[in-house]
Amino acid sequence: MKEQPRFIISGGGTGGHIYPAIAIAGELKRRYPDAAFLFVGAKDRMEMEKVPNAGYQIEGLWISGIQRKLTMSNLLFPLKLIISLWKSGRILRKFRPDVVIGTGGFASGPLLKMANKKGIPTVLQEQNSFPGITNKWLADKAHKICVAYEGLERFFPKEKIIITGNPIRQDLLDIRSKRGDGVRSFGLHPEKKTLLILGGSLGARRINQLIEKELDFLVTQGLQLIWQCGNLYYEEYKRHDVREDVQVHPFLNEMDLAYAAADIIISRAGAGSVSELCVVGKPVLFIPSPNVAENHQAKNAYAIVQKDAALMLQEQELDAKFQETIKGVLQSETQQKKLGANLQQLALPKATAMIVDEIEKLM
Repeated sequence: MKEQPRFIISGGGTGGHIYPAIAIAGELKRRYPDAAFLFVGAKDRMEMEKVPNAGYQIEGLWISGIQRKLTMSNLLFPLKLIISLWKSGRILRKFRPDVVIGTGGFASGPLLKMANKKGIPTVLQEQNSFPGITNKWLADKAHKICVAYEGLERFFPKEKIIITGNPIRQDLLDIRSKRGDGVRSFGLHPEKKTLLILGGSLGARRINQLIEKELDFLVTQGLQLIWQCGNLYYEEYKRHDVREDVQVHPFLNEMDLAYAAADIIISRAGAGSVSELCVVGKPVLFIPSPNVAENHQAKNAYAIVQKDAALMLQEQELDAKFQETIKGVLQSETQQKKLGANLQQLALPKATAMIVDEIEKLM
């Protein structure tokens, strides 16, 4: 092995692919402080901003996913794929990685395909119970596939699968000690309960509509809100930020402090969010997105609800049941403690370390 290990990590499109990639890089860097890192993402997607913010260099490929209807993007897809495969080959020749890691999202497809062709070891990390098209395409030639759910031999070669859980940010592991910092950082009232609203990295229209409609109700319940509405919706909802107990954010950069300050959380049920929330161990109301493959967010949430570790409302239930659900949690400290404790028991906090253990075996 060379003195200075070299890693390429690719994944993006949404936070669900980007944050696991950054978490894996962080653990590799902790073990190999002199290692060289390069991320590869899709041009014009959020990784081109989030990865440099985390302190890593990134190269962008001209690639996008396949839409379900006939679009110009679809017509250009074969050309984009050929150019991205060519550029991926050039990146690999120039950077000479020891291992290439893919966390899903279309940018990782061409890169890992070329790495396999050149005989460079590759590791896939799949966050969901229903894999994306890219990881399914790459699975046959990958050396190892780290997954968070059982039953994925339906999609991947059984002998390559290792159940590790999903990587999470290491700064979430000592969340209990950060409450004071979180309250100060967000300028919150220390005696009031804080509701944290998360719609995923891109925001969630239905959750935002719900919160806007229920703002008066939530504030009269004695709650103060940290409302992450998403970059797509910030212009639409920022006017509510002038209210005394309401903060509207397009994005939260210090997620550890937001989680630390929160007493109750409303969240989508993407795989990465579920993994983080288990470690955080606070009462959660999941509102799964209905717009995902195989309805996997509802399945993710239901697996937690079955263990009496969270609450869940489907989007079509919100108008009828939201107020009584929130009131029920707020009025019972016992239920708050039980939900938080049960959720924390489902955490797999060593997932990142286990994935890096598997990467090390290939170096």
